[in-house]
Amino acid sequence: WTAAQGRVYDFFDRDRDSVPVPEGDFQEWRISVDYGTANPASFGLWGRQGEIWYRVGEFYYDSRREGRQKTDAEYVRDLRELAEGREITRVIVDPSAASFIETLRRRGFRVMRANNAVADGLRVTADLLKKRRLVICWSCKDCLREMESYEWVNDGSGHDVPRKENDHAMDEMRYFAM
Repeated sequence: WTAAQGRVYDFFDRDRDSVPVPEGDFQEWRISVDYGTANPASFGLWGRQGEIWYRVGEFYYDSRREGRQKTDAEYVRDLRELAEGREITRVIVDPSAASFIETLRRRGFRVMRANNAVADGLRVTADLLKKRRLVICWSCKDCLREMESYEWVNDGSGHDVPRKENDHAMDEMRYFAM
């Protein structure tokens, strides 16, 4: 056995694999959420054309960098702005964000608690990216930035896990894939 090294999605090449937002109608819209107060919050806007889900937009807020935390109500406002009037069929949210989930439900969103199985989620996400069933658009700069720095690290007990830095868009993309 050898330790995993390098990028988690080492097959992904920004120049080859990311695209402009496709023209034409989308059949369905969803938003994935990695909720953060002290850590960054990341929301991904996903549109489906046929069998392909495109990440066409994002919201990313780093409270440490900005110097203030946001409330659940402020994040709901941000999510609505990201949706830009589109009918969102489902919001997939980090299961630990109980108060935000409840706030979204009270504001009329259909919310699903994300499956937070990391190892399975990484495999599913990688498979969907390789098959081009999930496609990241050029407009998602924070997601693309994280794709390039999302790396394996040994957790000290002999297990390889993704480094818990610059992983917020990666987490919500994994929630979406699962």
